[in-house]
Amino acid sequence: MFWVYILQCSDKSYYTGHTDNLESRFAQHQNKMISSCYTSTRLPVQLMHSQEFTTREEALAAEKQIQGWSRKKKEALIKGDWHALSAYASRRRVDLPTKP
Repeated sequence: MFWVYILQCSDKSYYTGHTDNLESRFAQHQNKMISSCYTSTRLPVQLMHSQEFTTREEALAAEKQIQGWSRKKKEALIKGDWHALSAYASRRRVDLPTKP
C-alpha cells in the first residue's frame, strides 16, 4: 500500500508527500532524518491527513494534485468538508464564509 499525506509544520505551512510506509516516513520527518527536506527546519510536524492507494503511481498523482491546491482547498480536504472542497474545485471563484 501507498499513502499520500499532508503534514502541518510548526510555522503552519503544509507539506504534502507520498510514501509506502507512513509511520516510518512520519518518523523521518519528525526526527530530521532527511536534513534537506522542507520540514527539517519547521519542526515539529503534525500529520493532518493521509489517504491510502494501491499503487505508487496513484499516490504520486494525488501528491502532485494536492501540491497544486490552494491552502483553503487543502484545509477543506483535511477537515473532510466535501462541500467546500467541491466549491474550491470549481472554476468560478467562490469565497466561502470562514468558521470561527
